[in-house]
Amino acid sequence: MEQPKYNQFKAMFAITKGSLHSIFRSPSAVIFSIVFPLVFILVFGFIGENGGISLDVALNKDADTTNPVYQSLKNISSINFVNENDSLIKEDLEKGNITAIINIKKNIASNPAYIIELKSSEAVNQQNIQVLESILKDVIGSYNQKHFAQPQSIAAINNNIVKIPGRVYRRIDFILPGQLGFSLLSAGVFGVAFMFFNLRQQLVLKRFFATPIRRTYIVLGEAVSRVIFQMMTAIIIIGLGAYAFKFTLVHGFETFLEIMLLSFIALIVFMGFGFVVSSVAKNESTIPPFANMFTLPQFLLAGTFFPISVFPKWLQYFCNILPLTHFNNAMRNISFEGASFISCWRDVGALLIWGIIIYAVAIKVFRWE
Repeated sequence: MEQPKYNQFKAMFAITKGSLHSIFRSPSAVIFSIVFPLVFILVFGFIGENGGISLDVALNKDADTTNPVYQSLKNISSINFVNENDSLIKEDLEKGNITAIINIKKNIASNPAYIIELKSSEAVNQQNIQVLESILKDVIGSYNQKHFAQPQSIAAINNNIVKIPGRVYRRIDFILPGQLGFSLLSAGVFGVAFMFFNLRQQLVLKRFFATPIRRTYIVLGEAVSRVIFQMMTAIIIIGLGAYAFKFTLVHGFETFLEIMLLSFIALIVFMGFGFVVSSVAKNESTIPPFANMFTLPQFLLAGTFFPISVFPKWLQYFCNILPLTHFNNAMRNISFEGASFISCWRDVGALLIWGIIIYAVAIKVFRWE
């Protein structure tokens, strides 16, 4: 009687099921993939937008800078003049990162000497605009009191504040993509490295070899379990951010699906680093140092906790090479800017190039025993 043909896919799914079960029972997997990112999201989410008064403003390129009002504003610690090109200023204004663009121009009439015009955005907190107006009035009033004996004013504020359309850019819109990337990178590198190292050490792979299942399906079975777990983690992180802290998903469910696709690609790439680490590590204690060589620079330099723009120019070139940087950039563009997955082809392409390179290395160094 002819024996039924061995089903490779059925065996692979059995491995996936067993591996997934072990992941859920692993405290380290749950902590690094879910707990740590959620703690960061909760902390930054509850911080909100409160704190000391500090207003970022921009000066219109045609503004008069010789007047005493501008000179006084420059010396106020709570006013920070942003020096960027016009397109970046417009983008920041639409996001609410800049309170207003200030234009100071000479008045044709003699009194007041200058007219101050403000251009703001619907995304800007109305309270910040009121604070800015109050500061301007105090500056004007102080100057008038010192220099004019009669009812005369150095400047007047135009009450018709021009507002452009904008979308509120919350702290969570920056933090959550970084924390999702943190979760995916941690799981891809540490999770895969420890998993395959332990499978070799505990001779599990050797037992698999005694069965008819092919090596490719062994790897796929373990990898699929990791992907399923991390995609579930991504859903939890995005869901909490969206419903608890109003994380922006511009096009709703469509944006969510594009983020999940991006997360899937990034996870596959990051898992390649894990395969390399699991192969080069001689024992379990050497896995963390090797894994941190891949993860720590990315956690610090890839825009996870703060913008890359805070670093010196020479360091930014290195930051922009890192795969996690490309994930964070694409994630923020898709979620807040409303960019499509296809329009982020540069960042997605960079991730895929990293994937090709790292898996070429992984195939070279990967050890079964």
